[in-house]
Amino acid sequence: MTKPRLSMMSTRLLAAAAATAALAACTTARVVEYPSNRAPTPARTTGSPMPPASQASTTTQKVSTPKYGATYEVQKGDTVYHIATTNGITPLDLALWNDIPPPYTIHPGQRVRLYPRNGKAPPPPPSTTAVVVPAPRPSAPSPSSSTPTPPPAVTTRPTAGNLAWRWPADGQVISTYQAGEPTRQGLDIAGSAGQSVRAASDGVVVYSGAGLVGYGELIIIKHNNEWLSAYGHNRKRMVTEGQRVSAGQQIAEMGRTAAPRDMLHFEIRFDGKPVDPQLYLPKK
Repeated sequence: MTKPRLSMMSTRLLAAAAATAALAACTTARVVEYPSNRAPTPARTTGSPMPPASQASTTTQKVSTPKYGATYEVQKGDTVYHIATTNGITPLDLALWNDIPPPYTIHPGQRVRLYPRNGKAPPPPPSTTAVVVPAPRPSAPSPSSSTPTPPPAVTTRPTAGNLAWRWPADGQVISTYQAGEPTRQGLDIAGSAGQSVRAASDGVVVYSGAGLVGYGELIIIKHNNEWLSAYGHNRKRMVTEGQRVSAGQQIAEMGRTAAPRDMLHFEIRFDGKPVDPQLYLPKK
């Protein structure tokens, strides 16, 4: 009786092996089981590796693209950084447009604007542009009729009212403002570590911290309901939020946090949008 039983078991094992081989031949699926205490290792590719998030975020400062009239309802797990970058907006802009104070706490169900609070497009840079409007063709030509050219249409920059601006640091300007250029939303002023950084005008400190990606140790001063100034890459911040400061008062020491060299990144913002600081600062 022992031999038939062994023969039957052998037959079943051979049948199971054949079934397994047949399944393997009919599919390309593969199940890989990992130990419960170890996550699977990501597959390697031959392409260029992605830089770490911390490294990538300090190389450029993006320009926001406002979505005028659009809002977003905060979902569970959302952050200011996630909402901003998903919608093509910098975290700094989103926080300023919605008056979200540090530490930038938002709540599910809250609606945030994806555009400046006044809902207007940013002011155009100051320039003088001649706009030629063709006149209707006269029915009968006459010596006195000609195509009129209207006077040049002059676009004006926003006025700073009673604000008196002054340079926030001494040093060479190594990068100037250029509208629409990702890394040129203000001025970069070269200097040395520990050099004095000063308030460009009277105001109240509304931010002093390092929570906004790309700016390093940052200070933001509110001058009135429309005007702000920002001071980035500091080595040491010397003012706190809510503190009133005077034009020319030292507010920080120059440094290189989130920057390749010792420098000050300085911005002036009108209704949340950057403008060219050199249009308001005294001529050197």
